[in-house]
Amino acid sequence: MEPGEVLSTAAQIAVALAGFAGVVVVFRRESVHDWSPINKFRLRQLLTNLILQLAFCMIGLLLLTIRPVPADIWRWSRGAAFVILLLFGIGTVKVFRRFDLQELHRAGASRSFFYLTAAVGIAVMLLQLYNAALLNPFCRFFTAIGVQLIAAMFQFARMVLAP
Repeated sequence: MEPGEVLSTAAQIAVALAGFAGVVVVFRRESVHDWSPINKFRLRQLLTNLILQLAFCMIGLLLLTIRPVPADIWRWSRGAAFVILLLFGIGTVKVFRRFDLQELHRAGASRSFFYLTAAVGIAVMLLQLYNAALLNPFCRFFTAIGVQLIAAMFQFARMVLAP
């Protein structure tokens, strides 16, 4: 597949998941304002993952419209993805650390799962940084998009399956 097709498909998946998340939120018994802080955090994580993925796809598609296509297009994209994911990760960890351990257990959340996900995110960010400096293939940039999509799918499944 061409990079434009892959980015377009990933953007469509992000928009579809965001739409399904909206439907789930609307059909839950309680209002979003009545949700526990953990569930609000999960919803915010889900939507942020989807927005980031959509933004990465749109940036990639925008850069593909430049003619002739610059040789360093994916290097620029990976550099931008690294900076954005770093800021996102720092903010996420700060918010998550504020939650009480008892509150996490009541909500069915797990610190170990969060830190496992964070470790995967850090590995992807380091891959983005390494590849931005040395390599230039599209597939390395798409790694950031794919991990965001997988994280969003997990958050969506947890939101749907939450009692």
